Parts: sequence; C-alpha cells; structure tokens
Amino acid sequence: MGDLNLLFRFASALAVGILIGLQRESVRDHVRNELPAGVRTFALLGLIGAASAMISDGLDSPLPFFAAVLIVGAFFSISHAYDVRRGRTGLTTKVASVLTVLIGALCYENHVPLAVALGVAATFLLSFKLELHRFAHRITQADMYAILKFVVVSAVILPVLPDRTYGPAPFNALNPFQIWLFVVFISGISFAGYILIQTIGPKKGIGLSGLLGGLASSTALTVSFTKRSREDQGLSKSYAFAILIAWTVMFLRVLVIVAVLNPSLLNHLWIPMAASMAVGLAYSGVLYQMERREPDRKPVGFSNPFELKVALKFAVVFCAILLIYKYAQVRYGSTGVLFSGFVLGLVDVDAVVLSVTKISTGSQAVGTNAAAQAIVLAAVANTMLKAGIVAFGGTPALRRLVLPGFVLIITVGLIAAFAFQS
Repeated sequence: MGDLNLLFRFASALAVGILIGLQRESVRDHVRNELPAGVRTFALLGLIGAASAMISDGLDSPLPFFAAVLIVGAFFSISHAYDVRRGRTGLTTKVASVLTVLIGALCYENHVPLAVALGVAATFLLSFKLELHRFAHRITQADMYAILKFVVVSAVILPVLPDRTYGPAPFNALNPFQIWLFVVFISGISFAGYILIQTIGPKKGIGLSGLLGGLASSTALTVSFTKRSREDQGLSKSYAFAILIAWTVMFLRVLVIVAVLNPSLLNHLWIPMAASMAVGLAYSGVLYQMERREPDRKPVGFSNPFELKVALKFAVVFCAILLIYKYAQVRYGSTGVLFSGFVLGLVDVDAVVLSVTKISTGSQAVGTNAAAQAIVLAAVANTMLKAGIVAFGGTPALRRLVLPGFVLIITVGLIAAFAFQS
C-alpha cells in the first residue's frame, strides 16, 4: 500500500468524523445539556477506527480492532449510565460515535465510497430529527401495512419473477420481470410523493399539496379538489392553482419515466413536454398571484396511494395496453400507435408511457417520432379527461379558472409534438 493511498484513507476517516461531529456540534446550542462528543471527538473516533484496523491488519489479528470498539463502547456506556441518573436517556450521540469508529475502519479497508455514504446517511438522520419524528407520528397503521406491501412487491416478488418474454410472435411482449419492475417503478413514484406530503405536511398550503399530489396522482387530486371546490366555493382560486400545478407535474413525471427507461426517446419528447410544462407553469403563476389574496387555507388530506390491489390492477392494465399497442403496431403501423395512444391515455397515462417506451426499443420498434407523438397524445387525452372532470363536476368559478389553462397546455403540446418533429 502506497503512502499516498494510506494518507487518503486516513484523511477520509478524518473527514467523515468531522462531518458527523459538526452536525452534533450544531445542535449543542439548541439543547440544555452538553453533548458527550463534539467535532474533535468524532474526528478522533474516525482516526481510531482507521488506526485500529491498520494495527489489526499488520498483526493479522482482529483483536486490536475489537479492543478499540470495546473501549469506545464501554466509555459511552458509562457516559450513558451517568446521563440516565441525570434524567437524560438519549442514545443517538453514543450510537453515532460507535458508527464513526466502524466507518474509520471501512476507510482503512479501502471501502471509502461506502464509508462516505454511511457518513452522509448518518448526518442526514441526525440532522432531520424533527422531520423524521413528525413523519413517524403521521404514519398510520394502514400506512405501515402499505409500506410493508411495497417492500414485498419490490424486494420479495420482483427478484423471483422470470426475466423472459411469453406469447406467440410478434406478440411475445409480456416479460413478467419487466412488467412487475414497471409496477414497482410507478408505485415508487407515487409512494415518494405521498412520503413528501407526510414529511412536509399538507398544512403548507393547497398549492404545495397540489405539487406533491401531482407526483402521486394528478387525476385523483383533480377529482378530490373538484369535489372540494363545491364545498368551499370561496377557495376556487386555490383549488384551480393546485389542479394546474398537478397537471404540470404530470408532464414532468412522464419525462422522468422516459429518461429512466429509454433515454434515446427523450430526445424526441422533451420539447413538447417542456413546452406544455412551461405553459402550465406560466398559467399557474397567474393563478398563484390571484390565489395569494385568498384567506388562510384548510389542511388537505391524502390517503396512501399504494395498495396491493391497485398494483395488481395496474399490472393487468399495463399488459392489456401493451398487447393492444403491439397489435396496433403490427396491424396499422405508426397510425395505429398514435390512435391507441390517444384512446388509451384516457385509461392510464403511466401505463401508456411504459408501453410505448417498451415497444420503441428492439428489432421491431416503432419509430421514435411516432412513439414520442403517441406519448404526447396520451398525455393530452389524460389532461382532457381531467378537464372534463372539472367541467362537469366543478363550480362555475373553478371552470372559468382552469379551462383556459387546459386549452393552452394541450394546444402548445400538440403544436410542439407535430410541428417540431423531424
């Protein structure tokens, strides 16, 4: 091992220790009692971990490292016992201290990226104490069941599914592993939106709830806020702003899905999607200026978007749409793909995006221009569906505020999709 490399490993252990120590020092002024370890102590703990691992390596024995960990653990055990007598039962700083020693050992063993990741994760957990506790208090038993179900479908079911296609050619497009991977992907986006809502809190305002709710389901949010507009007619501007923001986030959601699954298709799609987003944001800005004059807003509630039945339903819908697209592609070519994109976009825009993205790859792929236009048509159709919900279910004030934005979004998106594609 070269001297420069060894120095780098010890410097990494020192840096991670300083990072965690700085975080602990930053909360010292906000608590009455002095913390048992600060920035210097944590820096030394990182070096102790690296040095003890080096000694163990040199002696070809784990005993020196085990001894270092035991000594540090014993010291903080005594400190904790003393704190308990004084009525302080917190263990966070002591546990972080032991972790810093282990991170120092990882640095010496040349697992620097992992060590740095652990250090950053530890600093994050230490820094967001209030937010994490607030989130934990907001989690219901139903939410906990939903989290466990999501873990099951993503970490238990997905790995055991066969990664091969089934069905007669040219309709051999059903790959159980890929289909379930898409289910996990879409459910994960919705789940992340719900986590943000629970972490930040809906009391931040209806507009922020619209932004975060758009990540979960812009259609569900439109239905919910359209109904609420009839109950709180004085908040029409706030509900209109939230609905337009959710619609705009839907276009960003489509771009993220395509960017992850088929980056080459993104080159043909980002212009119409970005154009629709820009118009949506601009009109939302107008509504925001109107909405600022509204009185204090009520909290907005959201239910957990992940349910196992919903995931299974999405898988079935995705398979059906994928087969319809394959048939339209084989029978009618690009024209069939475009028509199907518009019609099926009324059902589920995410399933359409995934299906078109999938059939735009491979030896019998549909053209990228046609695929991009089909996705735009699906997004337009889905936006039309949501506009219909507002038109038939909302108050006259809500319709007057939302529908001009709808016309601008779909007009600009269609022009950009068909006029600027080569």
